[in-house]
Amino acid sequence: MRIRATVAAVTGALALSAFAVPAAQADESPAAGALAAKVSPFGAVKPMDENVGDTKITSVSVNGGKDVVVGTSAKKTFTIAVTATDPSGIQDGFAFLWHGTDLDSEDGVDGAIVPDADHGTCTTVNATTATCKVTVVADPNENIYGNILAGSWKVYAAAQGVDTDYVIKDAYKTAKVQRASKLTVNASPEPVKKGKTITVTGALTRANWDTLKYAGYTSQAVQLQFKKKGSSTYTTVKTVTSGTGGALKTTVKASVDGYFRYSFAGTSTTPAVNAAGDLVDVQ
Repeated sequence: MRIRATVAAVTGALALSAFAVPAAQADESPAAGALAAKVSPFGAVKPMDENVGDTKITSVSVNGGKDVVVGTSAKKTFTIAVTATDPSGIQDGFAFLWHGTDLDSEDGVDGAIVPDADHGTCTTVNATTATCKVTVVADPNENIYGNILAGSWKVYAAAQGVDTDYVIKDAYKTAKVQRASKLTVNASPEPVKKGKTITVTGALTRANWDTLKYAGYTSQAVQLQFKKKGSSTYTTVKTVTSGTGGALKTTVKASVDGYFRYSFAGTSTTPAVNAAGDLVDVQ
């Protein structure tokens, strides 16, 4: 059901993206007509790459250039900014994220993160250029419905000039939507005598969008790091592989007072994360 809903959302987004133009121009706006014509009676979304006139998109930024990280319950609100240029100036811009292979049919789209607004909020850069922003929400209870959506998403972007020239790119660039990660650490015993063995345990987990719970991330390389008390820099001691349930466990010899932590570099579907350091008192 949710997959069908996301396809419907894409279709709705394309309908909404018929840019707002003055009433006197609405009937003759080529952007509005072209976009409306792309949506079939069956709800499928047709390929959108199109350029009429000399409007150009110069850049698109998703979430300020940062990956979009989503957990199991909280909504993630972020912006997509479209910067475009046209000799007549820029009137509007629009964007959304979609997941799948193409916009040609329902089978080609299995996810969408679309704005509620039907046009962007534009800020003029100069006489020919503007940056238009839309706000979107990634919600694990709605449009982030399963683990298959983790990773690379395509960015649909469009812009319209004051003279109603327009440009549409159904996959201008890609952006990552990732499963939030957590990492813990515990070094024991505390305190410990110098030269004795310290056991460092922990767990690497990440959001499971299928169950809306956190679950262990297994078979991942995680670095055990140490920072001497009074220092500001961690150094890597060894690499540990996460086991069942994301469990981490290794041993080291006690030498000086300091903090142990685990550090995960991240993957394409899961962001990097560091555990909070655990202080060990060496006597």
